[in-house]
Amino acid sequence: MKRVLSRLMQAGLSALFVLLIAAHVAGLIHIAPMQRAEAWLYDAWLKRTAPTGADDRIAILDIDEASLKSLGRWPWSRDTMSALVGQLFDRYGVAAVGFDVVFAEPDTSSGLVTLQQLAQRDLAGNRDFRAALERLAPRLDYDARFAQVLAERPLSLGYYFIPQGYGEAKSGVLPPPSLPAAAFAPLRPGMPPPTGYGANLAVFQNAAQGAGFFNMRADADGTARQMNLVSPYGAGYYLALSAATLRVAFGGDPVQAGVDRQTLLGRQYAAPWVEVGGLRVPLSADGSVHVPYRSGAPFPYISAARVLDGKAPLEQLENRIVLLGSTAPGLADLRVTPFSNAFPGVEIHAHLIAGMLDGATRATPPWADDARLIAVLLLGALLTAVLLRFGPAIGLAASIALLALLLAAYGAAWSRFMVVPMAAPMLTLFGLYALNTAYGFFAATRSKRQITKLFGQYVPPELAAEMSRNPAYYTMEGQSREMTVLFSDIRGFTNFSEKLPPAELAEVLNAYLSTMTRIVQQQRGTIDKYIGDAIMAFWNAPVDLSDHASRAVQTALDMQAALPQLNREFAARGWPEVKIGVGVNSGRMSVGNMGSEFRMAYTVMGDAVNLGSRLEGITKQYGVGILVTQPTVDADPAHAFMKVDDVRVKGKENPVAIYEPLGLGAELAEPVRRDAADFEAAFARYQAQDWAAAEAALVALNARAPRALYDVYLERIAHFRTEPPPADWDGVFVYTTK
Repeated sequence: MKRVLSRLMQAGLSALFVLLIAAHVAGLIHIAPMQRAEAWLYDAWLKRTAPTGADDRIAILDIDEASLKSLGRWPWSRDTMSALVGQLFDRYGVAAVGFDVVFAEPDTSSGLVTLQQLAQRDLAGNRDFRAALERLAPRLDYDARFAQVLAERPLSLGYYFIPQGYGEAKSGVLPPPSLPAAAFAPLRPGMPPPTGYGANLAVFQNAAQGAGFFNMRADADGTARQMNLVSPYGAGYYLALSAATLRVAFGGDPVQAGVDRQTLLGRQYAAPWVEVGGLRVPLSADGSVHVPYRSGAPFPYISAARVLDGKAPLEQLENRIVLLGSTAPGLADLRVTPFSNAFPGVEIHAHLIAGMLDGATRATPPWADDARLIAVLLLGALLTAVLLRFGPAIGLAASIALLALLLAAYGAAWSRFMVVPMAAPMLTLFGLYALNTAYGFFAATRSKRQITKLFGQYVPPELAAEMSRNPAYYTMEGQSREMTVLFSDIRGFTNFSEKLPPAELAEVLNAYLSTMTRIVQQQRGTIDKYIGDAIMAFWNAPVDLSDHASRAVQTALDMQAALPQLNREFAARGWPEVKIGVGVNSGRMSVGNMGSEFRMAYTVMGDAVNLGSRLEGITKQYGVGILVTQPTVDADPAHAFMKVDDVRVKGKENPVAIYEPLGLGAELAEPVRRDAADFEAAFARYQAQDWAAAEAALVALNARAPRALYDVYLERIAHFRTEPPPADWDGVFVYTTK
């Protein structure tokens, strides 16, 4: 029964995953990673299949840095532009020119306007001046001369549309629409239409044989993969600069357009197309094509200044379609493409023209989304059935086979100049296999988790979880190693417990022990046991921790730091205030699974453990919250310490130096350092039996900030003045009780 329920859950999760991807394909939800995967797949395929080699049909006339340096900043005078166009056609014999720029303002650089104003004002009566002006005006009217140049040659001007949401400004004059509004009926590619435009002066537009918009289009990641060849506006459709330039290069015949209809699996689909210069170009439903980028540098870039000077190579321009644009960074016409993050926008038009000439532009067919949806559902159902029936090994083979089938279908569509998005079906295969494999892994390890849960009854659960991830590395057998142990206890717990009824006492202990246990676990310590209100924890077993001493000391500091907030919560509930003492010691200890046949526990034993327990007991004698030993100080470079005393505890012959941790050394405040240094100096005078100097230093410390620790030594000094220590006194204080 459990196996059946597990399989049903696995099938349900798989179905949910497939339905999520299907909802994305159907446009019901948006999964951003899916879109990024689609872009990555397209880019990878494009780079792998992009043709190489030079193209001798198209050239780019570059407004580059050298040209700007030679001819001055852009825009250049219309006189210069007339000379440039004349050079292109008369000297170099180009086939057509497309301008990836806008001539939106009149050129007054010749001074003609100033001369005309003089003729109307200051020199109104000067017949000689007026006659000279009439002779010079045709030569000085640079705009009229440039318009005449445009009218005599196959050129296409450029302009741009302003998309919805970016304003409704209108400047210059648009050409007449290339196609009527119903050219693609019942489809409406390019919707919604733009709301404004920036076009050329009327004198130029009326003279030019063609014009096209040069708007760039970017996907969500900012990459130019598709470009619109048509755009609706006003009473009709307008051509892109690439198509408009191609049209004038082929003699300027009218553009044709229409819709292809086909039936697949009982459904009818319609796809728009446009015909320019006798070349039919299929379009995606939105009027775009995928830019057929070529790899390498297929089109020569010729500096405009070199053409104007007649120094450009003839073979790079003769009989070619020329696009005038800029690679100068200051003119900001650089785009992101699958091949480069700084791609000249003018070259994108060149790739489009080359693609139309070769019939290599690609469009997304109208049935693409339906095909993707069917593929996701069918492949999802098939792979889920294989995985449930045969398991991950056969499922992997099936996934690879289905993936190969998908790639073959993608390649077949690509070879027919169609782009059918395939990331969703592919991710369906990858995701289903990963999901089912992960589900099988968790199901297979369920027994292991149950054993770990049982094991956690004998050792701390966090330790059991760590060991279960790599059980071969850890051992429960007894071993001797350098470790650090911590003991903490509530001071005056007997009086504390007498103030509370048993039920509330249990709540207090649970709240206190939970807070302190979290602190121990944050420093990767192992809770050995709870002894009433006392906590015993250790570090460096079974998990290796080279900084075990530092972690234990920081745990003790964090325990004390947690008390104010804990006591505020206790006070709000009418519970007594909690004060604790903490002892920390480092040294060689025995650790392992110890106990009897009735109960085992993973614990530590040894003299170093006992000393840690003694330290916790004597913290209250000095009025300090934490005491650590010399071995802990030696093993902990992270914290600063103040020596408190040299003591001989019960059961130990050798004296032990004990210290109070002050905090992290790098963060210790200067007043704390000063007080610690002054106390250690007073302690040294105390051990040297210089009672007066020690007393004076302690009194001064008490005046700055009273502490019980200072009073302890003042009392000892008063005692030794009346009852001096023996002659062989070594300065060690002896504790005769535990």
